[in-house]
Amino acid sequence: QVQLVESGGGLVQAGGSLRLSCAASGRTFSNYAVGWFRQAPGKEREFVASQSWNTGFTRYADSVKGRFIFSKDNAKNAVYLQMDSLKSEDTAVYYCAARLPGRFMYVSGNYDYWGQGTQVTVSS
Repeated sequence: QVQLVESGGGLVQAGGSLRLSCAASGRTFSNYAVGWFRQAPGKEREFVASQSWNTGFTRYADSVKGRFIFSKDNAKNAVYLQMDSLKSEDTAVYYCAARLPGRFMYVSGNYDYWGQGTQVTVSS
């Protein structure tokens, strides 16, 4: 079992930045792939970014490419999502998720473990 806890959400003005954190307990991230997803009110959960822990291959949704950066800290068993140049359409609850590495990392249904989510609100 992997327990995930997100933090770092909040209210920010458009153009600002936030850094989300996801800490794992129970097991290390070393054998897993980690993804960030988000869900806005009335919308389906959507893929934001993912990284395979062993290969370091990182993938971003087109909507965040060039603005968001996925990083990790092996010693802290944590991953981060640096979000810059935030837009009002980035407003959502952001979730961290983990799964064994494999295909279709952008599909939320392929993830086994989820955090509780952290709210990000971008005011225009």
